[in-house]
Amino acid sequence: MTTFFQSHHSGRKSAIQRRLQQISEAGPPLTSDAAIVVPAQALTATLIALLKVILNQLTDFNAKIAQLFGALPDAELFANLPGAGPHLAPRLLVAFGADRSRFTSAQAFMSYVGIAPVKEESGKKRWVHWRWSCPIFLRQTFVEWVNQARRFSPWSQAFYEQQKQAGKSHQKAIRALGYK
Repeated sequence: MTTFFQSHHSGRKSAIQRRLQQISEAGPPLTSDAAIVVPAQALTATLIALLKVILNQLTDFNAKIAQLFGALPDAELFANLPGAGPHLAPRLLVAFGADRSRFTSAQAFMSYVGIAPVKEESGKKRWVHWRWSCPIFLRQTFVEWVNQARRFSPWSQAFYEQQKQAGKSHQKAIRALGYK
């Protein structure tokens, strides 16, 4: 178990000892019935083998993304966005695409991606909600990027704090920051 924890970047001896103690104090197994334990062990071994294949494929896929991203003309621009990093920069570049003329304005782009809120009115009532019909992965890309960018941009952190002080939840504050 110690080797496992160390190979997964949990090398502090105190943390390892605490985890080992928690495991030993967890109590007896729920069952020792071989009819339950043996198939569960076989299923676990099968799932581990599948996860190893998936992990190898993900590694190859990430290498291909990095290679393709580096070959694009706007790669440097997106790589230098605050907080974008090696995972979000390619996603942001894909969101904007190579043909920037397909959106007539920033508002059209934000509406497509799902960042722009929807404002509705009926009679004397007005309400605002986020878009339901949009590419959810793209919207999530911007939400994740804005959250990371707060660490590198004093302006965005100040805006986020202002939203939090106004009583907005973390998610609402992040969405408002994304719209800005």
